[in-house]
Amino acid sequence: MQVLNLLPQVLVYVDQVPEDNDVKAGWLAFAIFIALILAVAFLGWSLVKQLRKVDAAEEAGLYDPSDKKKAPLPPVEGEPSETPGTTQQSS
Repeated sequence: MQVLNLLPQVLVYVDQVPEDNDVKAGWLAFAIFIALILAVAFLGWSLVKQLRKVDAAEEAGLYDPSDKKKAPLPPVEGEPSETPGTTQQSS
């Protein structure tokens, strides 16, 4: 029970708020931030490059033709068509 009475007095010394002028990130944190931005940019550039290679290989026929995207299913009767400019005729 005495520990609970002592705890608020100890926290005053341990949990002191620093002054505004004492808190700064510094140049090292700024350099790390810039490095992270460059790393994300490089990863995005590399991803786009690899995706272009995949598209070129698919167009060259290097993949199994059965893996091609399937055509969309025709609309079910009674549901409106999703293609703009087309009208459904009633039977």
